[in-house]
Amino acid sequence: MSHSFGLVIESLVAVLLLLTIGYCALLNKRLKRLKADESSMRGIIAELITATEIAERAIGGLKVTVRECDENLGSQLTMGAALSAKLSKQVTAGDEILRRLSQIAMAARPSNPEASVADEATPPAAAAPKASAKALLAAAQAFSERRKATGLAA
Repeated sequence: MSHSFGLVIESLVAVLLLLTIGYCALLNKRLKRLKADESSMRGIIAELITATEIAERAIGGLKVTVRECDENLGSQLTMGAALSAKLSKQVTAGDEILRRLSQIAMAARPSNPEASVADEATPPAAAAPKASAKALLAAAQAFSERRKATGLAA
């Protein structure tokens, strides 16, 4: 009995050793796969670091570009505001000139319609004031055209 009992124990130990060897082989395969994955992960991490450095340089370049654009837009806005103020002054001056020309034209017109009918019926000698008003209006228009040509009026 001791002989068979020893044989059973030895057989049980042999089976457990075979199971242990099989499990070690399985672990060895998994470790090899893990090592292979580790080397590919190292490559991926190196690529990621390179891409991060490139992105940081690009962000730095974009910051410089944004700063330059901001300065450029600031100067253009300042110039635009100055031009707007200048144009506003010129429009005001043009309105003033138009108002004066309107006053000149109104002063040259007869004040009532009966006078205009009477002017048509009057002889050419009496039409002299009307001709001088027309000459005054023509002179004002010529003055306005000269001012526009030199850029002094809006």
